[in-house]
Amino acid sequence: MLQPPNSAPPFNKLLASLPADDYQRILPHIKTVPLRFKQVLHKQGERIQDIYFPGGGACSMTKVMENGEAAEIATIGNEGLVGASVFFGDDQSIGETLIQVPDGSGYVMALEPFMAEMERRGAFYNRVIRYYQALMTQVMQTTVCNGLHSAEQRCCRWLLMTHDRVGGDELKLTHEFLAIMLGVRRQTVTVVAGTLQRAGFIKYTHGHVTILDRKALEAASCECYAVIRRQFDQLRDQPAV
Repeated sequence: MLQPPNSAPPFNKLLASLPADDYQRILPHIKTVPLRFKQVLHKQGERIQDIYFPGGGACSMTKVMENGEAAEIATIGNEGLVGASVFFGDDQSIGETLIQVPDGSGYVMALEPFMAEMERRGAFYNRVIRYYQALMTQVMQTTVCNGLHSAEQRCCRWLLMTHDRVGGDELKLTHEFLAIMLGVRRQTVTVVAGTLQRAGFIKYTHGHVTILDRKALEAASCECYAVIRRQFDQLRDQPAV
């Protein structure tokens, strides 16, 4: 059930960074919505009707091929939003976006008020555009990473990115789900997870990962994590307009 948010700053960082007047203006148009594990926010190829602002956890944008195989192309947390591509003319979702790590609720905004606020070219527009630029950097870097780097490096990169967004060491993950995120077979996930566990980087049980040594994961990851992290750090550190 959708509930109107209160006037206090939301848990979504993009919304919380808005000047008070801008936030109060869009407040009647955003609703609080529960975000559950494996919940699909946008289906690939379907028209985008709503824009989501995660309040915690992590969402995964995946690309599904004709044979049904899928791989992740972006991870989105409470630093941003899901569905901003509609402003750039992509009214159909280029991939499938689902909740990979749930953590409470998020916020939803219908397409019409979202587009109207973007057309104002104010603070909301500025933040969405800057976030979308960072997201596209992540998509491009992830594409290169999936093609050039080992499954172990990619797994480390993915765990670090998810850890950044979740903010906790405990991640609910199955072999099947992690295989989709990395674009590999489940057997490969078993081998990689076992290697990282024996090295003391993570603890892995069925459907559950605990981050034990983040520094070691950073050292074992490819360069892609650092590139993506820098882009989002710059987004955070840029002066608000």
